Amino acid sequence: MQVTVVGSYPKIGSPGRAPNLRTAIHRLDAGRLSAAELQEVERQVTVDVLEQQAQAGIDLVTDGQIRWDDGQTYFARAIAGFDIAGLIRYFDTNTYYRQPEATGPLAWKGPIAVDDFRFAKAHSAKPVKAVVTGPYTLARLSKPGAAGSVKALALELAKVLHQEAMALEAAGADFIQFDEPAICWWPEELGVLREASEVVTDGLRAKTAMYTWFRDVAAVAPQVFGLPFQVFGLDFVWGPRNWETLSRFPAGKELALGIVDARNTRLEPVQEITEAIKRAARYVSPDRLYVNRSAGLDYLPRQSAYNKMVRLAEAARQGATLHP
Repeated sequence: MQVTVVGSYPKIGSPGRAPNLRTAIHRLDAGRLSAAELQEVERQVTVDVLEQQAQAGIDLVTDGQIRWDDGQTYFARAIAGFDIAGLIRYFDTNTYYRQPEATGPLAWKGPIAVDDFRFAKAHSAKPVKAVVTGPYTLARLSKPGAAGSVKALALELAKVLHQEAMALEAAGADFIQFDEPAICWWPEELGVLREASEVVTDGLRAKTAMYTWFRDVAAVAPQVFGLPFQVFGLDFVWGPRNWETLSRFPAGKELALGIVDARNTRLEPVQEITEAIKRAARYVSPDRLYVNRSAGLDYLPRQSAYNKMVRLAEAARQGATLHP
């Protein structure tokens, strides 16, 4: 059993730690900071986030997505054929992103997340996983525009992001997570997700994971577990019906348990988390389990995020005594 994170981590640290990234961005916008100076702040914050994850007991970390504006524009702005449009709400949250729009044929212009991954890998005491917004979700949260339909856009994006995934693998990524939460909102489009997933994972030797959050996949289980990923990350906090799917979880796959609330500052008792691990272990052996929060942690203050990681790691240590 390993403890991991879903992706993002709060960018604003505690006083006395890394520089304040938000302040640095405001200074850049005001012309009081250079792009090179902002990049240095981003590097310092990333190192701080990596250190905090290791200190909390996380086994498989991310770079905290410090350089991401959000999951959509981080990739879309680096792909030829995309423009960035106006603000739109991200699912049912109080956060917004600038919606990408396809204005022509899409093309991979070169590595997008590779430098960020290499930096994290070089500065982390723990293994680092790469994270890519999945082609279906990126298509669903964009305007199809020139592509004509969500399906056509998803398949175009799958080809582009496949090149990105291959570049990440070549850079040393042996675990690549694809974020596909949109399937929880549009389960009737599982066929589109399947086609895009087959393209984006084709030929990868790295372990691949598909993560969802904020809702459940009960409407498409067990078919969703037949997608070409080794690990499936599910949200058991905001998608409690995911518990119903475990009796049909395949023996050859691994499960990432989203059992700590990433959208609420309430600090779950260790025993509560341990009981959730025990419940899942009735269906999936502990050696095939990852434990993590329900979603990225950028919805929480830094101290709350850290405390939740510590509790999660402690509960996982207790859960490690379980037997398959």
